Amino acid sequence: MDQVDKILERDWDAANQHGQEALAAGPLAESVYYDQPTGKVVVELNNGVDLHIPPALIQGMENATPAELAEIVIEGHGIGLHFPRLDADLYVPALARGVLGTAAWMRSLGRKGGISKSPAKAEAARRNGRLGGRPPSTKKVLS
Repeated sequence: MDQVDKILERDWDAANQHGQEALAAGPLAESVYYDQPTGKVVVELNNGVDLHIPPALIQGMENATPAELAEIVIEGHGIGLHFPRLDADLYVPALARGVLGTAAWMRSLGRKGGISKSPAKAEAARRNGRLGGRPPSTKKVLS
C-alpha cells in the first residue's frame, strides 16, 4: 500500500467515524411530508419533536410550488432530506437548530424581521419615543 492509499484509507475511516457520531447524536428524520393546507414542510424527528417549516424561509425553496415540495425523500438514515424536483438537500440536525440556509441567507432573514412594519412594532416605537427614546448607553469608555 503506497502513501496515497494510506492517506485515503485514514480519511475514509475518519469520515465514517464522523458519520457514525452524527447518526448517534441526531436528531434524525423519521418521516417528512408537505402539508398543503398549512403550506409547511413537516419533519417528524426521532426525539419526538415535529418541525413545521414554511418553505419561504428555506434557502432555495422560497419560490417552490406545492407539487415540487410534495416529493421529499429521507436520506442517510434520517440525517438528510432530498427534494428531487428542486434538486435540493437539507441537513436535518441543522434544521432542528433553526438553520435554514447559509450564513448570508440567515442574515437576510434577520434583516427582514428587523424591518417589519407591524402595527405592534409601530406602537412600541411611539411609546418609546414618548418616554424620551432609547436610553443612553451605560457602558463606560476606558481611555
